[in-house]
Amino acid sequence: MEDQVLATNQTKRIALIAHDNKKQDLLAWASFNRDLLAQHELYATGTTGRLLEEELDLKIIKFQSGAMGGDQQIGAKISQGEIDFLIFFWDPLKPMPHDPDVKALLRIAVVWNIPVACNRASADFIISSPLMSGEYQRLLPSHQDRDERLERHSIS
Repeated sequence: MEDQVLATNQTKRIALIAHDNKKQDLLAWASFNRDLLAQHELYATGTTGRLLEEELDLKIIKFQSGAMGGDQQIGAKISQGEIDFLIFFWDPLKPMPHDPDVKALLRIAVVWNIPVACNRASADFIISSPLMSGEYQRLLPSHQDRDERLERHSIS
C-alpha cells in the first residue's frame, strides 16, 4: 500500500511533557527557546503546562496531568493529526506508576511518524532544524495491509 502524506504547516503544534524531576530541565530549555516557541501552538500535560505558562508568559493548551490521563490525551491528539511533534523530557532511571502510558505515548508518536525529543540535545536539534520554519510533508505509513490481515483472521 502507498504511504499517505500529511502537510505540517509553518506553525507547528508542539506537545511539551516532563516528568517531575525533569520539569526544571524543560523549563530552562523552553525559557531559552521562548521566542521560537511563541511562534507555535503549545500543548502540555497539567502541571508542566501550568509551569510553562508561568515561566514563558505564553498560552499553553493544557490537558490532565500525565498520571491522570494527560499522556493518553496527547497520544489521541497525535493519532488525530493534531500534534506535529513531541518534546518529552522523561526520566529513564526512575520507574513511574504510569509507565504503560508513557510507552503507549512514545509508541503512538512513532506509529504516526512525528519527531520526538526525549532530552535537551534532541530538542535542540529539532527546534533548530530549518524544517521548523516551513511546511513539512510528513509520511504516514499505510496500515491497510495490516488491517486487512487482521480482519481476515478475525472472520475465520
